[in-house]
Order: sequence, then C-alpha cells, then structure tokens
Amino acid sequence: MTFENENPFALRSTLEYEMPDFSRINDDSYLPAFYAGCEEQLGEVHAIINQDEVTFENTIVAMERSGQMLMRMLMVFYNKSSSDTSDRLDEIEAEIAPKLAAHMDEVRLNQALFSRIKHLHENLDSLELEAEEAWLLERYYLDFTHSGAHLTDDQREELKVLNEKLSGLETKFGTNLLNDTNDLGVFVDDVAELDGLDENQIAACAAAAKDRDQEGKYFVAMVNFTGNPALANLTHRGLREKIMKASLLKGARANENDNRPVLLEIVKLRAQRAELFGVKTHAEHVLQDRNAQNPENVHKMLKQIAPAAVRNARAEGAELQKAINESGESFELASWDWDLYTEKVRLAKYNLDTSAMKPYFELERVLHDGVFFAANKLFGITFKERKDIKTYHPEARAFEVFNEDGSKLALFIGDFFTRDSKRGGAWMNNLVDQNHLLGQLPVVVNNLNIPKPPAGQPALLTYDETTTLFHEFGHALHGFLSDVKYPRFSGTSVERDFVEFPSQVNEMWITWPEVLDNYARHYVTGEKLPQEWVDNLKAASAFNEGHATTSYLAAAILDLAWHSLPADATVADVEEFEAKAIADYGLNYAPVPTRYRSTYFSHIFAGGYSAGYYGYIWSEVLDADTVNWFKENGGMTRANGEHFRQSLLSRGGSLNSMQMFRNFRGQDATIEPLLKRRGLL
Repeated sequence: MTFENENPFALRSTLEYEMPDFSRINDDSYLPAFYAGCEEQLGEVHAIINQDEVTFENTIVAMERSGQMLMRMLMVFYNKSSSDTSDRLDEIEAEIAPKLAAHMDEVRLNQALFSRIKHLHENLDSLELEAEEAWLLERYYLDFTHSGAHLTDDQREELKVLNEKLSGLETKFGTNLLNDTNDLGVFVDDVAELDGLDENQIAACAAAAKDRDQEGKYFVAMVNFTGNPALANLTHRGLREKIMKASLLKGARANENDNRPVLLEIVKLRAQRAELFGVKTHAEHVLQDRNAQNPENVHKMLKQIAPAAVRNARAEGAELQKAINESGESFELASWDWDLYTEKVRLAKYNLDTSAMKPYFELERVLHDGVFFAANKLFGITFKERKDIKTYHPEARAFEVFNEDGSKLALFIGDFFTRDSKRGGAWMNNLVDQNHLLGQLPVVVNNLNIPKPPAGQPALLTYDETTTLFHEFGHALHGFLSDVKYPRFSGTSVERDFVEFPSQVNEMWITWPEVLDNYARHYVTGEKLPQEWVDNLKAASAFNEGHATTSYLAAAILDLAWHSLPADATVADVEEFEAKAIADYGLNYAPVPTRYRSTYFSHIFAGGYSAGYYGYIWSEVLDADTVNWFKENGGMTRANGEHFRQSLLSRGGSLNSMQMFRNFRGQDATIEPLLKRRGLL
C-alpha cells in the first residue's frame, strides 16, 4: 500500500469541506505525514528556485500552493494536542517542534528563494499586480526579512540554532503548565466547605473527583489564569485561600514542571535572536511588524490607562473592605476575597446577583438563540448541526454554516467543555483555511473550558462564560466570512494587535435587547431575564473594571518587561523580577494580582503573543469605537453587518489592517470610548 493510500494527510480530504478524516487519523498518522510534508515542501521550493525566469506566478503564487500536506497535518495536530492531548501526543509535539522550526528556517532563510522575492519586490511598480497580489508580495518580503533572510551566512546559521532551541523550550513550557495545572487542583473532603456553590456545581466537583479515583470527595480544577470562577461563590475563606494560592503556584514549584528555568532560557534566547536583527530587545524586533511599530508607542497608550485603572481598583478595594467590616468580619481584604465580596457589593449597590443569572444562560440557548441568532441578524448566515460528521473528540460538535442565499459558507466545530486533556482558556483554530486559490471553504474550531455538568443536567453558564462564547465566536466569524484569494491572508491572518478586534466587537451583542430577549430565558420556566436585572447589569457595566484593567495591564507590562531585556541581562529570581516590573508601573496592589504570572503565561511563552499581550487592549480601542459606530448607525441591521463584513471581516489580511479599519469606520479610532467604557474618564 502506498503512502498516499495509507496516510490520511497525504492527499486532500474528499469529505465535505475537506474535513479531515478523523475515522482514519490516529497517533501514528502524524509523524510520517510531518516528515513527508516537510520533504514535499522543500521539493516544491527547489522547483521554484530552479526556474530561470522570475515571475509573481512562478514564485509567490507557487509558494502559496506549497506545503499543503504539511499544513493539513499541522492544523489537525495542533488542534488535537491543545484540546485533547495525551502522553503520546506530547512526545510527538516535543519531537516535531524543533524540526518544524528548522524546516521553516530552511524555507524562509533560503537565499535563492529570497533573491527571487527581493527581485520582485524591487520591481513591484512595474509588475502591474492587482491590489491583493501587490500586498501579498509586500507581505512575503516582510515575512522573509523579519525571519532573517537578509542576514549574513554566519548570522543565519546562528539564527537556526536559536529558533530550534526556542521551539523546544516553548513546547516544554506548555506541557509543564498543563501537567502542573492538573496536579494543583484542590480536593475537598467535606461538602460543607463548598457552601455557596449550587447543586450542579457541587455535583460537577463530585464527578470530577470520581474521575480521578477519589469517589466521595470533591475536586476544584485549576484554570489557566489567576484565580478561579468558584471564588465568586465559596463562603469558606480557608478554601478560597487554598484555591487562590494553588492558582498562583502553577509552574512555579521546584518539581519536574517548574517553568522558571524554562522561561528564563526563552527570554535570553529571544534577546540573543533580536541582536542578530540589529536591535537590542525581542520587543523591538516583534513590534516592527505590528501596528504599534515599537515599544514606546505601546507604553504611551498603556500609560494613559494605568494610573486611572489602579486608582479605581483601590477605590473598589475600599468598598469591598467596608463590606467585609460591615458583615462583622475583621480580616483584611485579600485576593481570594475579591470575587466573593465583589458579588456582595454588586448586589447591594446595583441589586445585581450575577450568580442568579446562570439559569438564564443555558449553553444550548445561548449558542443557538444568542450567538447564532446575532450572526444571522447581522450577516444573514444560518446554522445546521451535522451529527453525522465525525470530529476529533466525541464532545466536539459540527455545524454547517450557510449564506443567506443558501450557499455553503463554512463548517463550525464547537468544543465547549473542559477536560484534563485540554489546555486552559478559550481559543479559535482552523482545520481548513478559506481561499480561492485552492478552492477551499473554512473549517473553524472554537474551544472553550466550560465545566461539564453531570449527566442529564443542563450546562448553565456564568456571565463571563457567556461573554467568552460570544468572544470566541467573533474569531470564528472572522474565519467564516473570509473571502480572499490567497491562503496567506485567510481569516484571522492579520497583525497580532488587530486579531482580537472582531472578537471583541462580537461581545457587544450579549446585552443587545433583540439578542438578549431571544436567548436569556430560564432553562426551566422559559421566563425572560428580568428587565430590572438587565438595567442593573448595564448600570454596573463599569463596576469592577478597575480590578479587571489593573490585572490585565499588570500582565501586559510583565510581557513587555521580560521582552525588553537585552541578551546580557541576568535575572536571578523570577518572582522578584515580576514584582519589580509591576511595581515600577504603579500597578502593585496586593488584592489584585496579575492575570497571569510568568510561570503560567502561556500566551507569551508557549503561544504567539510574546511582546504582544498588549494587543487585547490595543484592539479594544478599535472595538469601543466600533460599538459607537453601530449605535450611531442603527445598531443590529443587515446593512451594518454587510458593511462590516465587506469592508473588514471578509478581507482577512489582504490589506493593511488599520486601512481596513479606516475603510470601515471612515476615520481613525480614538481612545475616549474605551476609557469611558472602563470607567477611566
């Protein structure tokens, strides 16, 4: 039997939407396809450089066609390894990570290939290319130079070594974090300690303990960020403290999962790599290819926000301390008290109990009558669940997406529940990228970490989980609505400090009256979320934003601090460096710890956000301005949705992102709407 017949990645899938054939894919499929895919792409590169004539078609377009087998394998593998990993998949990832880095270097640092790209770039004005083609050539030139193709022979060889080491360390960081997160979950012997949780939450804790061979006990799993959703309800202060302290320890214990030496090596190697590019720090190098352009511009924006944020956080803390004192307690507010007393103050101040809202946010209703409904109203698209389509995990569900005229648009995979084999957080992946060059429609995955309810019980979401569902679906829409010719530009292939913008915009529909009335219904009685609660929710929209903004900014500053270190810097103590970086920005307020401590900051040490975590709030400036535009122009209308789709969402990365925003908005964004939204004006 030939490799093409044996391996499910060897040829393009013949299933609908080119959905990967998960009936044939197993752990033994990945490595053969990886090595064959690398070899195939290198052969395609050699075929390109062996041609005498240099044209856009035989160089740039040929590169866009190259590496298809490798890409098919990587898309499936990295989705699987993040959403449903195993010891074997961890081993495979550890093997391929450095080899993939070396392969990408072999392509991006190929001098003959770069010479062809450089020649085309230098003659761009005479090539008579269409706008998307010209931008593709521009991006290829920037991609290759940003990767080091312009460096000397010796520098390129040093760069290859650094890239290979870094890829292995980044993989190790992620594996360590998942293992330590699972290990730090808290077992509870006495159900009385779970006072404050509802029956479903307690049953879920019992089921989680049983799954870990601890029947009769209760298990509170860790999450990827600082803190835990249970802290908003647990009345037992000792348990709250235990959970928070465990949360803060992820990856920072002297065990086999200790990420401190890993991240120190990552920081040092990234700084060394930056020096090869003629700059002092990793942040300088990264930001050359972002909308922010340089660290100074990022700091300029963040410094407009930080003082007001921490001032508001301290004022919020004073309110919480007052509530503690008035309740007859005498302890000083700590980080593990914040969420519980925030809910108490919110209830007293705004008559708003967010935990009481959970029965109105049942997953199926939120998904179908909220998320899908809003997308239909804006873009005319419809959804149909396809239970006949096999996905990568029994809990991952497939939905077919149609345009208003009934034509096929995309396939959506929703994987909503947490499990030990899934990394923390929420994210969007593609299994197939939309593009006209290869005639492919998108297959888009949303992964969330909603606690799975006991069998037969509904999944009731917190308001934050509902927000996450809308947010991640905003990324999915960016993938669905992509309408570009070239794979390089598909969907979310935009600058890192722009990619969160569409997802943040999609959050606005959560409380939009037409949408909220449609999905926020009590899962038993069917009654609507009381209007008084809705009014109170809006009145309290800026409540606790001091905490949220300070926590986020501390993480963003921490990211910049690590990646602003020169290669010869020495950090003796990770915790001390972390504390000083946050204090130097005036964000040190003990009851509000950073959203991510360094040892579990996978965004920057195991993901693509290094020197880029600021991008969430950078994008939110655009988002807040866009929300104003929708409100000023009639809100949720098909005309507005179509304008957003055609001028921005459908364009992917086929145009400079800030120009796309101007095309949509008619002007540049201003920061005032963001400051007002967060209560910072």
